[in-house]
Amino acid sequence: MTTTTTDLPQAGPDTRDSGATSFWASYGRAWVRTPGSALYLLAVFVLAMISVSLLASLFWTSVGLLVLVVGLPLMVLTLLIARGFGVADRFMLQLTGLPAVDEPEWNRDAPDNTGFWATLTRPLRNAHYWVYLIHGMIVSPIISTVSFVLTTVWLSVGLGGLTYWFWGVFLPSGADNGDWGQYVSSAVPWLFGGWDAWAVEVVLYLVAGILFTFTMPWVLGGLALGHHAVARSMLGRWSSDELAAEVRAEAAARGAAVHAEDVALRRLERDIHDGPQQRLVRLQMDLAALERRAEAGDGDAAAELAREARGHAKAALDELRALSSGVAPPLLQDRGLAAALDALATSSPLWVQVEVDPAIDRAVSQEVARTVYFVVAELMTNVVKHSGATAATLRATLRRSAAGAPTHLDVWLVDNGRGGAVLSSGHGLEGLRERVAGLRGLLVVESPVGGPTSIGAHIPLTVAP
Repeated sequence: MTTTTTDLPQAGPDTRDSGATSFWASYGRAWVRTPGSALYLLAVFVLAMISVSLLASLFWTSVGLLVLVVGLPLMVLTLLIARGFGVADRFMLQLTGLPAVDEPEWNRDAPDNTGFWATLTRPLRNAHYWVYLIHGMIVSPIISTVSFVLTTVWLSVGLGGLTYWFWGVFLPSGADNGDWGQYVSSAVPWLFGGWDAWAVEVVLYLVAGILFTFTMPWVLGGLALGHHAVARSMLGRWSSDELAAEVRAEAAARGAAVHAEDVALRRLERDIHDGPQQRLVRLQMDLAALERRAEAGDGDAAAELAREARGHAKAALDELRALSSGVAPPLLQDRGLAAALDALATSSPLWVQVEVDPAIDRAVSQEVARTVYFVVAELMTNVVKHSGATAATLRATLRRSAAGAPTHLDVWLVDNGRGGAVLSSGHGLEGLRERVAGLRGLLVVESPVGGPTSIGAHIPLTVAP
């Protein structure tokens, strides 16, 4: 005997219940934002009235005075004030709970364009200032007036209708007040026939209050969304701002790199002049004296001069080798950054623990590798000379994105010295900061008095070719 079992269909989830739940949850969230939206819509009307009064007066006055010298700075002042009103509007929008409006790029000039006239006329050459002026003089007053009227109506009818039963008794009654409740009951006898005029008024006010209060989150939220959309398009960041910021960052990085390279070359020139060059001059003089002693047959003096010349030659070689540590060695070109950093640590008189991710050789470009090598070499020299440390840790790791691609190179040198290192103009760490900035990176110094000192270089990466 064969038995066939047929599964009965299972009842699915009640979508009506879930839909109702999601509706009321959404409605509750809208109510949470309603007080802030109402406060914003009322306050922005006051801000708009002040802005249109002040900006219109200043703008047209500056236009009339453009034939005079004072007209230009007055126009700039007007644009700056318009920017202030726009920033205030964006700040007040936070009351609505909507996403923040991003700050636009106010300075699109090259980093070295810092002259008086460039600074004075910068607002005149930036479209954001003019859009802020239009917003403060025209757009904001119009939409703020409309939203203020609607907000006032919804608040007064909603709240006033719900509480009319309480405050309505204090209103004077009589013909002068217009007994409209009696008029409604007479006009609609099938609905309010036989009703008292006061009861009709309370019921109608209550119905209107319930209707306006129920729809208040949507109406005030919609008005706030309208203001937010206008602010995002007129007061927010444009897509062209990203390009402008990128260009400025590239120009600043290029300027920092050029300046750092110039400082490094001058320092190398000074070190060669004060060190190996003087040794070689002394070596030349010793060799000349040695030649004279040899011609005179004074063997002992010649031997002594030969020993001194050999000592000067060795000292000059050692100084040249020390200076070359700041220049990329063949090891960096042949075996990569990881091996070069390990060699730096090995040649240091300190005990240095090395923690280097071997993947950095595939992730970093030659330009980044040379800069990192120079920075680490200079930092290790500073540790030996100034920190009083006995040990250090050199760490180089890759920071990766969610997809696993390397995005930053993080290099840290931590020593157990006395601390107190600071970034100050004219000192060695400032030069290293400029070198790292040339790659659009960041040099971080954490060096409390008493140590330890941690100095990190964080450099953004592009995929190495």
